[in-house]
This record gives sequence, C-alpha cells and structure tokens, in this order.
Amino acid sequence: MPKYPNSRGKYQNRNRGPKGLRRNDRIRAAEVRVIGPEGTNLGVMAPRKALELAKKVGLDLIELSPSARPPVCRILDFGKYLYEESKKAKETKQASTKLKEVKFRVGIGEHDFVTKLRRAEGFLDHGNKVKLTLQFRGRENEHRQLGFERVNLAAKELEGVASTDSDPRLVGRQVTQILSPLPEAKRVLKFNKPDHQLEDHEDHEEEDFDDVEEHEKEEAQS
Repeated sequence: MPKYPNSRGKYQNRNRGPKGLRRNDRIRAAEVRVIGPEGTNLGVMAPRKALELAKKVGLDLIELSPSARPPVCRILDFGKYLYEESKKAKETKQASTKLKEVKFRVGIGEHDFVTKLRRAEGFLDHGNKVKLTLQFRGRENEHRQLGFERVNLAAKELEGVASTDSDPRLVGRQVTQILSPLPEAKRVLKFNKPDHQLEDHEDHEEEDFDDVEEHEKEEAQS
C-alpha cells in the first residue's frame, strides 16, 4: 500500500499547495460551496465553518475551483490528493510518450553521425523513447560486429539523456536498441542547446534507407 504524506505533518505549514491551490485558513472568499469527503454537496457557507467540518474528520479544506462563484472547496486528505494528482500526471505523461526511430549505417561519416545523435538527443530530451536502427546492406553483412559497436557507441554518446532498455539485438539485417529518457532533472545535453526545439520535420519517422535489395543487386553486378 502506498503511504500518503500526513496532511497534519509534512504539509502542516504549507497551506498553499501546488499550482496555487489554497487550503484551510488561506482560503479568502467570503463564502464557498463545500463538497464533502464522499462527494456530497454540503452547500454554501463561510470558509471558517467549512474548515471546522474538515477538522472534525481530520481532513483539509481545499479550494479546487477558485474562479467559480462562489469558489468550490472540498474536504479531503491533502496528502492523498497530492499523491493522486501526481499519479495522474505520470500516467498522462507515459500515455503521451512516443517511440522515435533514428537510422544510420556502419559506414556513416562522423558529421552525419553527430547529426543523428543530435536528433536522437532532441527526441529524448522531449520525453520520447528512441529506437536506434543500424541496417546492413550488401557486404556490410560480413562485418556485423562493427554494427553492434556503432550502436553501442551511439548509446554511450547519449547516456547523458537516456538509459538503455536492453542490449542491442540483431533482427534480420538490422541491429536495434531502445533508449528511454532519463528524468528531466538528470539530463545533461551534449549535442543540443538547453532551449532547443524540435522542428516540424523532425516529428516524423526517418526515411533515409534506400531499398536494400536494389543495392545488393547493384553490388552483385559490379
């Protein structure tokens, strides 16, 4: 069972909660509409009377809708409320996380490689997961270890903003690895500026792999 912060302990001197929420004796309206712990409408009354009702059951009076006329307050456990709101925010963030793919090859040039790393770092810094994909073509299949080394190098270069979900793995002609963003407070950018923004074209999947079979046919004829 999760432990909720005790609304009479940890938050005793914090009567103004997150996002400007007022609680208890910080509520300034002349009258408030009060919702009970079970969701029952207790009517309109002075904040002092509402606070007395909250104290009788060992809970807090929280102003949830300050712009309403009169403002709407609810009697509840402040610590539990914070926990539930944090949980909802986390679930919403997880639901909105996208998987972005960054593709490259074994023989990629240093400048292009840095460009790919910058792109991947940007995705990660915006809270997205990133799939690193290295594809072999033609004779590159004979040197697959180089592919693993290149993917490992990319993951290492991005360790300031990401952690690996698993080791690189070979799938057909590709070596892939999934990276997940570190918590925002722990991220250290290496290839982007702190205030960087993703361009519109960066929000789409990359399409820079040529047709593999066509390249193999060309190499076979040469």
